[in-house]
Amino acid sequence: MNNILFSFPKPANEPVLGYAPGSPERTKIREALDMLYNEVTEIPAIIGGKEVRTKDFGTIVMPTENHHVLAKYYKVTEKEVKMAIDAAMKAHEEWANTPWIERASVMQKIATLISGKYRWLINAATMLGQGKTTMQAEIDSACELVDFLRYNAFYASQIYSDQPCSDKGTLNYVTYRPLEGFVFAITPFNFTSIASNLCLSPVLMGNTCIWKPSTTAMLSNFILMKIYKEAGLPDGVVNFLPGSGALIGKVAFADKNLAGVHFTGGTKTFNGFWKSIGDNVANYRTYPKIVGETGGKDFIFVHNSANADQVATAIVRGAFEYQGQKCSAASRAYVPKSLWPKVKELVGKMMAEIKVGDVRDFSAFVNAVIDEASFDNCMSYIEHAKKSKDAEIVFGGTGDKSEGWFVQPTVILAKKPDYKSMCEEIFGPIITIYVYDDKDYEKTLHLCDETSPYALTGAIFANDRKALHKGAEILKYAAGNIYYNDKPTGAVVGQQPFGGARASGTNDKAGSYLNLIRWTSPQAIKETFDPASNYSYPFVSNLDNPYVVKKAVKKTVEKTEKVVKTSAAKAEEGIAKAKATVKKVASNAKTALKTGTKTKTKK
Repeated sequence: MNNILFSFPKPANEPVLGYAPGSPERTKIREALDMLYNEVTEIPAIIGGKEVRTKDFGTIVMPTENHHVLAKYYKVTEKEVKMAIDAAMKAHEEWANTPWIERASVMQKIATLISGKYRWLINAATMLGQGKTTMQAEIDSACELVDFLRYNAFYASQIYSDQPCSDKGTLNYVTYRPLEGFVFAITPFNFTSIASNLCLSPVLMGNTCIWKPSTTAMLSNFILMKIYKEAGLPDGVVNFLPGSGALIGKVAFADKNLAGVHFTGGTKTFNGFWKSIGDNVANYRTYPKIVGETGGKDFIFVHNSANADQVATAIVRGAFEYQGQKCSAASRAYVPKSLWPKVKELVGKMMAEIKVGDVRDFSAFVNAVIDEASFDNCMSYIEHAKKSKDAEIVFGGTGDKSEGWFVQPTVILAKKPDYKSMCEEIFGPIITIYVYDDKDYEKTLHLCDETSPYALTGAIFANDRKALHKGAEILKYAAGNIYYNDKPTGAVVGQQPFGGARASGTNDKAGSYLNLIRWTSPQAIKETFDPASNYSYPFVSNLDNPYVVKKAVKKTVEKTEKVVKTSAAKAEEGIAKAKATVKKVASNAKTALKTGTKTKTKK
């Protein structure tokens, strides 16, 4: 019998391993890299727990070695998407009715497997398939993924324990039901942890889902599905659908049982989802919940009281780690004229030391961008800057896609604050810097706020507390995550819940209870132990209402007067009748008397 009350304790964040030369983890990650590199993984769809292969397939190559095939995957058709929806709906009732502690236990088992047994495999898949350094993979596919799973159980404890009060004679409580239907998870290439969380946060709360993974992250995501299975996640709770996002979305958005969308990706794509849902809204059983984290044009804003060394480090790390392909990556900076020479010198020295190379070369700080489309997009911004009178290339500015999609880390100096690369999202290792007059600090803060439609992350560097406060005040809506004297990347689950607003998403804060509660449909329940047996209430009385009493008295007086008048009239009428009767009797008597006298006389 499940009659326990249990709350998961607040966990500690998963320790980040260093992978230093000679360490055990360095040896293990190399073995996993070699194994995955030397085989071609076959990736089917997984629907209702069964592997499904179609006639159409594609291949996945390494970003840093774009002629090397890592995997072959089978593309689903509309038929398989409908099968996946049916499987999710079939699994829904049983999974929703599974005690939440048991659901959370499956999540904890997944976390344990990834933290230990499969740490090297999932990290190696993320490195090879998504182009990450060892460190970037470690903080993503091992640590953050595990943190999501452990902290979400803790947050679920808080949600389920949040209950209303009850008056005497009643019992009130809230049951946090899963959504009525399936959740459609569409996940990005850049974080394996996000791919997992977009599926498993709704699943923890009792939902079932269909999962469209990013093609370029397919290898690590497929390994996740196998880990879920080993951990005991029931068949049909998560259904894995490689293939065209447009095709899968077309079927999913048209289905009446769509109950939620969990997305990380581009703003334009997300806008399209909203439109599709709006077009179909009359067909749904319930209004779908839409949660999305989208684009960003993340900034570093520098006051002249800042430390130049710290600013330069934040620019290099914030802009170039993982090739600027983090949602939070710094892609524009505002630097005061007095600090720019020193910042420029320091950034230049750091960039001269940075090595760009293959993920298996652990001395490389920067790897390749994710695919050819990303490479071409990055190079188009670089070429534009080279030709523009409003910008110049300060560092970098080259690329080579002959072996891998390598873009050299690039710094563009914008001569106008609204220059193209100061406003538009690039998603690559490119940062544009605008140098402003020191006296225009507040004016430039407003420029920063108004330049981009996005509001994901940002950083303010200032040792002057008043200036820092002013920056925070003006930029309060410019970022969902703001950092003081730190780079705008590196949010940690349990410490900095992540998400932005404006064109950057719905700001539902992954890594907190705010995201989890979106996957519930609360129902308030009241039980009364002594139900009412009379419809009336004590308030149904006018005895203490002066206006009503006065009105009643007046009405009574009027009624009494009417009665009196009526009675008087009746009395007068009676008297009149009595008088008439007496008069008539008297007349009759008189007549009778006269008649009697005459009779006697005759006799």
